[in-house]
This record gives sequence, C-alpha cells and structure tokens, in this order.
Amino acid sequence: MGIKIKTPEEIQIMVEGGKKLARVKKALAEAVSVGVSSLDIENLAVKLIKEEGAEGSFNKVPGYSWVTCISVNEGLVHGIPSKDVVFKDGDIVSIDVGLYFGGFHTDTSITVGINPSSENKKFLNVGIMALQKAISKAMVGNYVFDISEAIESTVEAHGYATIKALVGHGVGKDLHEDPQIPCFVPALARGRTGRITDSPKIAEGMVLAIEVMYAAGSDKVQVLEDGWTIAMRDGKMSGLFEESVAVTKDGPIVLTR
Repeated sequence: MGIKIKTPEEIQIMVEGGKKLARVKKALAEAVSVGVSSLDIENLAVKLIKEEGAEGSFNKVPGYSWVTCISVNEGLVHGIPSKDVVFKDGDIVSIDVGLYFGGFHTDTSITVGINPSSENKKFLNVGIMALQKAISKAMVGNYVFDISEAIESTVEAHGYATIKALVGHGVGKDLHEDPQIPCFVPALARGRTGRITDSPKIAEGMVLAIEVMYAAGSDKVQVLEDGWTIAMRDGKMSGLFEESVAVTKDGPIVLTR
C-alpha cells in the first residue's frame, strides 16, 4: 500500500473534518448514561454526522452497516450497536467513530466510565496518559517504534497489558492506511541498539490514527459470535483511546480533539 504523505491543502481538509468529528465524539461521550443503549448512541451519531455535513466512515467498510463501534467492559473494539446492550452503573463504554469529509477520513475513540470506581478511574486515566505520551512522539524524524514504546511503557508501568493482536494505522483517503502502529514494541525490535530499521520513520505530512488498546488482565482476545466484536478472553475490562494526528514540521496536530 505504501505510506501516503498529505499535502498542506489535504491536511487542512482533514483539520476541518477532525473538528467535526471531535464535536460528534464529545456529544456521544456525554450521552452515555445508565439506561441508554448502544443503539441510542449509534442513532445519535448518525444524526450528528449528518448535521456536520459529513458521512460516516465505518459504514463504508464492506459488511459493516453502522457509523460507530460501541464496546462495553471486556469488549475491546468493533462492538455492533444494539438495542439490547443497555448501559448499567459501573460500566466502561468504548465509542469508536469515524467521519468522512472532503474526501478524507478521520478516526477517533474514547472510553468513558458510568460512575466509575476508583480502580476504573485509574484504569481510564492510564489510557489517556498513554495516548498523550504517544502523540508527543509523532514528530518528524522519530519512528513508529517511539510511539509504540510510549504506549507500552506507560500502560505496563501501571500493571496493565497492551493489546498485541490489533494496531493503530495511517488515515486519509482510506480509513486504514500504512503505517501500522502497534501498541507495543515487537519482540524483533527488543534489544537492538539505535533506531529500529524495520520501523517506519515519521515524516512531515503523515496522518496517524494513534490508538491505545489495553486491558486490566491478559492481552488475549477473542472474536465473538457476531463476527465483529473483539473482546478480552479473560473477561477483564479493556480500554480504547484514539486520535487522528497530523505530523507537521512544528510538531503533531491532534485533528480530533
């Protein structure tokens, strides 16, 4: 596929799309409460994306008919919205949503707790912290390795596990572009000195969907019977935080915040 470098004009379109998606994400997160279903969040997303003069990204993926993926507790990613998934007190709810505007996709995720316990608050704060540290590494001349290392070191320092089976990605005219951005440092890279030659170098004009996927227990996942939902095999809680980030000569610009 190859890494696709965006022109300043293309990045400006993605800036506008990212602002639209940020507003949608904020409204969806605020709508999560006891008694609300994941289908309610989906329906709200459809309405808000249309009001922004944009289209959903996820329903352009072959075989997927929704504009959001909504996962609860041990559900990590790709949860299908359903009227039967009704949020309860103490739930951890992950919302993944993409927006297509001006010929370009932006992609973002957030995990929110409903009256979270102190343990769950700590868990969520670690994901937010890991994402911030990862974004700070999206600098010209760094490597994808640096982003992965920032996520892994932050998550593991607090006793949690990063997910190995899924990755972040580039984003632009296609929802999923190169490079892949793991949440961990691949075993092949460990122990080497200097920069990792098989890790893509970060260049001006890249746009990266940097995604922190982590869990309170094991990193092992399973695909559920619906064929889409990916959940933690041990049933422990999981989290998902993601922003679309443009790499510029002046540093990273978070498009979806």
